[in-house]
Amino acid sequence: MTLVAGIDSSTQSCKVVIRDADTGALIRSGRASHPDGTEVDPEFWFAALQEAIAQAGGLDDVAAISVGGQQHGMVVLDATGAVIRPALLWNDTRSAQAARDIITEAGDGDSEAGAAYWAQRTGTLPVSSITLAKLRWLKDHEPDNAAKVAAVCLPHDWLSWRLAGYGPGSGVEGLAALGTDRSDASGTGYYRAAEKSYDLKALEQHLGHAPILPAVAGPLESIGRTATGALIGPGAGDNAAAGLGVGATVGDVVMSLGTSGTVFAVADAPSADATGLVAGFADATGNYLPLVCTLNATRIFDATANLLQVSLTELNDLALSANTGSNGLTLLPYFDGERTPNLPDATGSLHGITRANYTAPNLARSAVEAIICSLADGLRALEAQGVQAQRIILVGGGAQSTAVQQIAAQVLGLPIIIPAPGEYVADGAARQAAGVLAGAFPQWTQDSTEVPAAEATPHVLERYRSLVSSQWLEK
Repeated sequence: MTLVAGIDSSTQSCKVVIRDADTGALIRSGRASHPDGTEVDPEFWFAALQEAIAQAGGLDDVAAISVGGQQHGMVVLDATGAVIRPALLWNDTRSAQAARDIITEAGDGDSEAGAAYWAQRTGTLPVSSITLAKLRWLKDHEPDNAAKVAAVCLPHDWLSWRLAGYGPGSGVEGLAALGTDRSDASGTGYYRAAEKSYDLKALEQHLGHAPILPAVAGPLESIGRTATGALIGPGAGDNAAAGLGVGATVGDVVMSLGTSGTVFAVADAPSADATGLVAGFADATGNYLPLVCTLNATRIFDATANLLQVSLTELNDLALSANTGSNGLTLLPYFDGERTPNLPDATGSLHGITRANYTAPNLARSAVEAIICSLADGLRALEAQGVQAQRIILVGGGAQSTAVQQIAAQVLGLPIIIPAPGEYVADGAARQAAGVLAGAFPQWTQDSTEVPAAEATPHVLERYRSLVSSQWLEK
């Protein structure tokens, strides 16, 4: 049996899965936690990786390994290969003003012109999470550290580099061995995925100079070997790795219901959205991965269950017992503001209340319909960029709800695929590792449930969108 390893180094933890390269069967696994915070010394990631590897029984018998990781994080290295300062993670918002400055300066003071410029240049508008904005913040607030930057990489790049035996003291020759893939590079703000090249001018302008950058490997290229001789795959950003893990192909749209929501598609052409709603990322196979985020997802279910004093299972049953459309009750789920549409100051609201429809089942169903409608708005943004959805792959904690599954099939009018619960990012990295060995991605068998497209219920989405427009978009 030939074994491969996949790693998911996320914000919260590091997970390792070891699978049979031929069948994808899980052989063993391990997990270790990361420290809290929006800036972290990368050495904590490496320590967690070593702990997770040990829990998984080591890598001595593994033929190839690949790392999937949180996107956008800024890891800056000096000329010796040492980390200059703690890495700024994707969710560190101190760079928000830097992002605004980058856009405004590109438009000579006109933010709309600047947004159009960046949409065409890289396919992604700089926001606080993007690496380029963090580098601009470093230049503006820590100029001495900015001047020391000899190389910039992302969390998954740095871990792959460490697995290859490099680290502090490796020097410029070691920095030249840094490698990455298109998917993670496309989330930096200084990589042009459509042209497969870095935008060095952007780095010179916003960092002050162009440092060494990881070489961008093809989807099935090895970027090195571990000390035990295992091939190291190019790795991927977490969403691209998850796409690999669930077997998404062109025409598939992946909807993830976690604390927040994510909607992304596998597309054969790049996107360029000047509104900033759609990030024009690349995927891990050579295609593209236009992506939309929402702020509100399963926390709305939690809040509604708490209000009704029921469990999430009971909330699911209540929602299924109500009529389609919740008998006229409509929830706008902007409890924490919203990202899609871009309404950071919005609040949630409940509409259409009558004495007849103000019941627990209708309230439960309105919460589920609201989240599906919110994700449908994400899908609409993708479709405006040319995405043609053929089916929906539903993942995340909320995807296991039968109410979510059935209501999604009705509101979206597309077949719904629900993969068996798993570590999709680590699984995708393992699948990439197997592909590096074989020269082609393996077709691993995957357990999943399918919910056929249901009879369309357009009135649910129409009523929801009408309220969004009247309550917020026209303000």
